[in-house]
Amino acid sequence: MHKIGECQPTRLIAEVTNMKDNEFEHKIKFLEQQVHELQKHATKNPVRLRKVLSEALEELHDSLEELKVAEEELYQQNEELIESSRTVELEKQRYQELFDFAPNGYLATDPEGVIKEANFAAASMFQLRQGLLVGKSLVVYVAAEDRKAFRDQLSRLRRLEKMQDWEVKLQPFKGEPFPGAITVAIMRNTEGRIIGLRWLIRDITEHKKLEEDRLRLSKLESIGVLAGGIAHDFNNMLAGIMTTMSLAKMDPNIRMETYEGLTEAERVCLQAKRLTQQLLTFSRGGTPVKELVSITEFIKDTATFALRGSSVRCDISIEDDLWNVRIDEGQISQVIGNIVINAAQAMPQGGVISIRAENINYEMDNLPLRNGMYVKIKIEDEGIGIPEEHLSRIFDPYFTTKQKGSGLGLATAYSIIKSHGGFIDVESELGKGSRFYIYIPASEKRVLQRKSEREKRAEARSRARVLIMDDEAIIRKSVGRALMRMGYDVEYATDGQEAIEIYTKAREENRVFDLVIMDLTVPGGMGGKEAIKRLKDIDPDVRAVVSSGYSNDPVMSEFTNYGFRGVISKPYTIEDLAETLYKVINEQ
Repeated sequence: MHKIGECQPTRLIAEVTNMKDNEFEHKIKFLEQQVHELQKHATKNPVRLRKVLSEALEELHDSLEELKVAEEELYQQNEELIESSRTVELEKQRYQELFDFAPNGYLATDPEGVIKEANFAAASMFQLRQGLLVGKSLVVYVAAEDRKAFRDQLSRLRRLEKMQDWEVKLQPFKGEPFPGAITVAIMRNTEGRIIGLRWLIRDITEHKKLEEDRLRLSKLESIGVLAGGIAHDFNNMLAGIMTTMSLAKMDPNIRMETYEGLTEAERVCLQAKRLTQQLLTFSRGGTPVKELVSITEFIKDTATFALRGSSVRCDISIEDDLWNVRIDEGQISQVIGNIVINAAQAMPQGGVISIRAENINYEMDNLPLRNGMYVKIKIEDEGIGIPEEHLSRIFDPYFTTKQKGSGLGLATAYSIIKSHGGFIDVESELGKGSRFYIYIPASEKRVLQRKSEREKRAEARSRARVLIMDDEAIIRKSVGRALMRMGYDVEYATDGQEAIEIYTKAREENRVFDLVIMDLTVPGGMGGKEAIKRLKDIDPDVRAVVSSGYSNDPVMSEFTNYGFRGVISKPYTIEDLAETLYKVINEQ
């Protein structure tokens, strides 16, 4: 007898019906023979004839009833078989659809790797129709450099018992090779002989790119740790140099030429400070430490510094009474500097970079900006331009058309401007140059004119006591000497614990400090973040200024949330420090 699925339902029914028909035909023939025999003796015994005929009719009736029951059973079996056949066909169709439309490539090959079946995804990977793949060896679609290793692996499969996974570079019919991840299942018959291979193939190009990105990020994090330490130490050194120069400038007998030379040296130190801030922003990011500044001189200094040593000239035009802005000078310097440097590199034979800055009241909806006051900076070059297909991607991380470069310069610039509540945009034409537009929110506040050093010293002389906490001796000494020359009474501490002890003792002796300058980070000791909590417990009204070479530490950008009244980033000039101390001491 056939199993279900090995023959059509109608064939099975026919066989069963034939079997029943033969059985009843045999019975009828037997009855006919009996009737024929009885007819011969009918005249001799009519009673006997009637009895035998009656019994035969009853047996025939019973047989007919059995036939009806058998017919009903056959009808029911027929319906079940038809339904089973439909289910099998639907499952087969469902499997075929899953196979054909699966997102990964599926292939069936013989033991030698000749393709017998392929789904749509596999055909798409190899850029051929399904029918054209069938009959070809899979080895043909392996990149030349991996073909020998693939053949070796294929031969080893015949000696293995389970699925295997490996990576191989695949070569489509057209286009560039791509990395593929392969899983192979070995198909065997009941005798254990290999009858075929099932292949799952995945294009892992994006996966490889993500791995590379993660590796880059990991390297950047390592660089960030290193850069943070270098920047901190370098800024501490700059702070010592700058405060020493500021102290020298306070000498009443200083010659004008010496004074001007020291002022220029301070300016160079500030540019060096911006370089360390750029490195920190590039490698670690960070919330901007914003200050209200007049951006006019800032733009000029940044552009001029970026173009030093190049053959490119800068033409700067700034609107009169340009509004002030609240910015992190180091971060915005990085934005302008990166764009200016890129513009200069786009003009290897030299040229002119035009920088324009103006006030605008934005009241439109064509840019992702809130309506309001902005300073708009336009930086235009005469370089080679940017292809149109690249314009939408130039702010993407790691995208670059340069032979050398990380592709993070403009991505970092975009992030910085966004964190300032602004927007950066670009226009470009091949052969005609590029134009970058930077929008920075403006402030209605005016930058207050600094009081003269003499005025500050006069106001501070009679009442201001300052405690300087810093682990660097050169900073403690140079800042302390400068503040004492300005009229402040100064004491020193090397870490937070010593500062707490000195502050507590001074309060007990009624020699309270008007202000504490606290270094944020003290290697191996208590820094300013922890010390300010302890000082607030001792004196809720303590006035403290946080200082650090880690300018993008969150404490620096949100200093009031940590209990400080002011902030100043290293390195700084004595003028900057005096301005900060004056504001905090006189704060109501």
